[in-house]
Amino acid sequence: MPARVFPQLRKAVSDLNPNQVRSAAERYPAIRVVAAGEAGYRAIETFLTAPRASEERRLEQSLVLHRIGDPAAPTDFDLEIYETGLAKPDQAFAFDPQHPDRLVEEVLARREELGLALARMFPPFRRRVTTQVIATISKENALIAIASALPNIAPGLHLLPWAVTEMTSDTALVTANQIRMLFLLAAASDREIGYRAQRGEIASVIAAAFGWRALARQLAGKIPLGAGLIPKAAIAYAGTWVVGSSAERYYRIGFGYTRQERRELFREAYERGRALARHLAEAIRTGRGRALEGAKP
Repeated sequence: MPARVFPQLRKAVSDLNPNQVRSAAERYPAIRVVAAGEAGYRAIETFLTAPRASEERRLEQSLVLHRIGDPAAPTDFDLEIYETGLAKPDQAFAFDPQHPDRLVEEVLARREELGLALARMFPPFRRRVTTQVIATISKENALIAIASALPNIAPGLHLLPWAVTEMTSDTALVTANQIRMLFLLAAASDREIGYRAQRGEIASVIAAAFGWRALARQLAGKIPLGAGLIPKAAIAYAGTWVVGSSAERYYRIGFGYTRQERRELFREAYERGRALARHLAEAIRTGRGRALEGAKP
């Protein structure tokens, strides 16, 4: 079986371009900061920047954060952040020092395309972006597992953000999507991105893929015909969640979870994955494609 999956995996991975992820992460968004006085400016800038940032990072941050009157400021801005209480344009965001995380939530909800760049440069955005990446790709992999098990469902895979083919197995697609997740997590965590730079993590993902596959087949074989797609999708979800959570922790603090911690992560994620799988399967069967986009991981 691995002999058949490896060529399919190579084909699926060929659609993944780490350079695109790198470009999105290394973008320099122009951010205008507006406050009533020095204390307001410092509150916003202190929240966004890391207190022990390197000189190189502080320079990067100074290139994108612009106060009112900054002679080096561009004419157009990607984001405008105003001190709370000041009149602001509709497209601008308010910073409330009593609830600073609201700024992060609102920016990512309305300007998702800036997520990787903001996460790489500003620590408050990082954890929320990486959590979002893990949740989204875990959900996508549950969808792949379900779609591959139901007849005439291939068109539903257009919801995925990268191209797939009918001849590619679900194991190859799930694994390729996990590799894509590694690129995104490394980018958001300000780590090196690419097949060579992340070869250790990628090798672990590929090696684990066949373990998830065997577990899914074992569970599906104990369930009446037609009901096995739920545990199969739940395993795809939970396995992806464990891979992503372990990678995020490694990029953040330099080491991953213990075996026992991974087991607990998998157990909790599997229960969430089962609930999600039931929702996705029902949405696919009834043709409610929009429900797939709204399903909560």
